[in-house]
Amino acid sequence: MIVCQQFFQTQHVAQEPDGLRVIVLCLKGDGIKVIGTFFGIGSIIAASLVAKNRQASAIAFMFSGLTMANLFGVPAGTWLAQVYDWRLVFWLIAGIGLVTVLSVALLVPRIEAGKAIALKTELRAFMDPQVLLAMGITIFGPAAFFTSITYIAPMMVEEAGFSDAGIARLMILFGLGLAVGNWIGGRSADRSLFGTLFVTLAAQAAVLFVFWLGVESAVVASASVFLMAAFGFATVSPIQKLVMDRASRAGAPTMAASVNIGMFNLGNAIGAWAGGATIAAGFGLASPNWAGAILSLVALSLAVVAWASTGREVSAVPAE
Repeated sequence: MIVCQQFFQTQHVAQEPDGLRVIVLCLKGDGIKVIGTFFGIGSIIAASLVAKNRQASAIAFMFSGLTMANLFGVPAGTWLAQVYDWRLVFWLIAGIGLVTVLSVALLVPRIEAGKAIALKTELRAFMDPQVLLAMGITIFGPAAFFTSITYIAPMMVEEAGFSDAGIARLMILFGLGLAVGNWIGGRSADRSLFGTLFVTLAAQAAVLFVFWLGVESAVVASASVFLMAAFGFATVSPIQKLVMDRASRAGAPTMAASVNIGMFNLGNAIGAWAGGATIAAGFGLASPNWAGAILSLVALSLAVVAWASTGREVSAVPAE
């Protein structure tokens, strides 16, 4: 985790000299891999520090840093870049990275290294149908709200007559939704992981359909943006725990946990593409909402299959 943070700092410090721009772009691509590794290892550590019935909320607590960054960090960084200079923002981010390195070194408990797992064994987990099912939920669940939020500005300006200030307020609601959903999702998943996934994915689909139908209403739009973020991000910690559990059974939890963070990013890209495809096809600026609802229903279907297959696994275990 410390190495990942040090690499993260290097990226942002390297932004300063103009001659390094090409190198920085390359570093940004590697930075995405580092983020996946950091959150993957972080989720494993968080889950290992608490009782089994609190692991989902521990993972959610770790992810709360991401939601707080979206809620407070992104607006603050944008304001500082506009008022002062964009380079200042990158130096501040590098400084925050240094604080993070020190915090990890001093505050995260040292965990004894477990038994070494061969790379071949780690890779074998990606052939396990249960792991692939869980990762499929990772891709399509969060992809649903990114299908809509990617095009929220033109959608709201053209369809609902929002001003630039109105769009900014919507994004604050979106950030609040992420934070609230993450908190509720983790605690609910501790009680019922699949129950949480069923409710949140179904509710996300319903909200997106309502958003499509009532896109011209400012009230409907505001409520929908908050709720789709809340229901969408409420799936993150239970999905991550599901992947970790399934990969653990396959004998390779570490790599799968890190790769699963990359699956979230893949879902973001698929969601943005799906929303753009519906607009390009002439279905209108509000069409990403129903497209996102469909993606959420796909994720729900995968969750049902994963739940049903879990029942078959349990029933196949011989009684002692």
